[in-house]
Amino acid sequence: MCGIVGYVGAKSAVDVLIGGLKRLEYRGYDSSGLVVAADKALHFVKDTGKVRQLETRVHAAWPQAFRQRVGMGIAHTRWATHGAPTRENAHPHSDQTGRLALVHNGIIENYAALRQQLAAKGHTFVSQTDSEVLIHLIGELYKGNLFEAVCAALKHVEGTYGIAAVSVDHPDQIVAARKGSPLVIGMGENETIIASDVSALISHTRQVIYLDDDDVALLTPAGADIRNIHNVPVSREVAQVDWDVGVAEKGGFEHFMLKEIFEQPDALSNTLRGRLDEQMGTAMLAGLALSPRELAAIRRVVIVACGTSLHAGMVGKYYFEELADLPTEVEQAAEYRYRNPIIHPTDMVVAISQSGETADTLAAIREAKQKGALVVGICNVVGSTIARETGRGVYLHAGPEIGVASTKAFTCQLAVLLMMALKVGRARRLSRQDGLEICAQIKRIPDLVKAVLDRNAAIIKVAERYATAKDFFYIGRGCMYPVALEGALKLKEISYIHAEGYHAAELKHGPIALLDEHAPVMALLNNIAGKEKMISNVQECRARQAPVIGVLSEGDRDTATHVNDALHVPLAPHLSAPIPTAVALQLFAYHVARLRDCPVDQPRNLAKSVTVE
Repeated sequence: MCGIVGYVGAKSAVDVLIGGLKRLEYRGYDSSGLVVAADKALHFVKDTGKVRQLETRVHAAWPQAFRQRVGMGIAHTRWATHGAPTRENAHPHSDQTGRLALVHNGIIENYAALRQQLAAKGHTFVSQTDSEVLIHLIGELYKGNLFEAVCAALKHVEGTYGIAAVSVDHPDQIVAARKGSPLVIGMGENETIIASDVSALISHTRQVIYLDDDDVALLTPAGADIRNIHNVPVSREVAQVDWDVGVAEKGGFEHFMLKEIFEQPDALSNTLRGRLDEQMGTAMLAGLALSPRELAAIRRVVIVACGTSLHAGMVGKYYFEELADLPTEVEQAAEYRYRNPIIHPTDMVVAISQSGETADTLAAIREAKQKGALVVGICNVVGSTIARETGRGVYLHAGPEIGVASTKAFTCQLAVLLMMALKVGRARRLSRQDGLEICAQIKRIPDLVKAVLDRNAAIIKVAERYATAKDFFYIGRGCMYPVALEGALKLKEISYIHAEGYHAAELKHGPIALLDEHAPVMALLNNIAGKEKMISNVQECRARQAPVIGVLSEGDRDTATHVNDALHVPLAPHLSAPIPTAVALQLFAYHVARLRDCPVDQPRNLAKSVTVE
């Protein structure tokens, strides 16, 4: 993994490919490369580091006249899985003859066995990657028809892939295929683009086709012929992308992450728009496609997710149990299918994924569906695999999120979970009056977040005092405990400071041994239930000389006397309080990382969309 772009058409393929790679940089990568077909040969340029370095090498290697007349090529940004980030391991890879080339996202699980078989037939390899093995296999089966060779090779493959392959014999064709790793086709006028993300092609077209698993597509300037792995034609709808390239620009902000933090009032407004029924005190979530009778029949909620989405699910547990009176479990998606989970037909499994492509969450969905559960999805990307495979759910409508560390997707996930719990609760036990009060709380969320953003300057001052810390602890109770986990994750993701989140009651069960004057503690002391016990935990920290930063509700002067520094958030009910609190922690993490001169938008070793297990 991580990013794929391919182009065939009348424009300069080199310009389109480089531009597409730049749009994919936010996904995280460590090397890049491209190959074009011209003059009956394939021409490669690859490099480690950033795309701008690759662009410099391309301009040095290929004269402008050559670049302008090349109309087909494929390109890739790599996030290392098999083999170190070296030029040899960078994509594209070629076959034994050098007449075929491939870029690949995913993992070929049986690559070692395939490599051994091909080596026995005289194949030699120049990289350590599983991807090179795949193009050698395609080359072994190639008899002049690249589409047929790709289909034949994929029948021997175990694992996941999103690929684009080219042949010197067909300079006006690209063959693409997917299984578990996203690919989208852009349909232009006398041009066709393939990419792993819409952002790479949106500047050229808004007409797109999302490939499904086991699809294989033959791309030419005239369009796409899509078949399955057995060469049987399949039908895929053309979708319209409803955002433009300007949304993916920084808009005057220093980093995408900061821009996306400040977009949250608008993003949350978009998430909420048209979804609150202020007559009946419920939520209108048409994508769930569930009647009140069907909602009332649910007996348990199981939330599956990874990373930041997992933390959102942990907050969601409090929402469903309080508002809907439903036992709710939160499962790490990577473990869900491997432990043979107990699933009942009356379970509602809620899968949360910002990208809609998270491999572990997708596997959990398939396991839940296999065992008869009702499965719904929460994701941000329209047309994503999870959205298609669940068939029902709620889109965030948060807009594209470019920064690797999720911000607005997280807060919008919390808003959606709160609305879902409200809707299920109104079908079960929640009174209309209680529903109306919760609707009113939900409507205030964008304004609560804006109030936090207005305190940005004060948060910067606190960040300046702690930017040199080497260790950090975050503590919370109740629904603030998952927010503490998320706050610690944000800090470690982008600032590289070792940070741990704990339930405050767990401090005395071990972590307190690590506290001293060099280990700051971020304590979530919002004016909600559990605050008095949190103050006791803070006193334990300060007795060990640990400096404490308190997240305090506005106007809470008494609690301020117990902390060294404070991040103030507006007073909010306990159901909505996690959202403005999370935003304050996002800003704190961002400013610490900025002060440490870290690459905020592209943290080392991280990818935006985790499409491998």
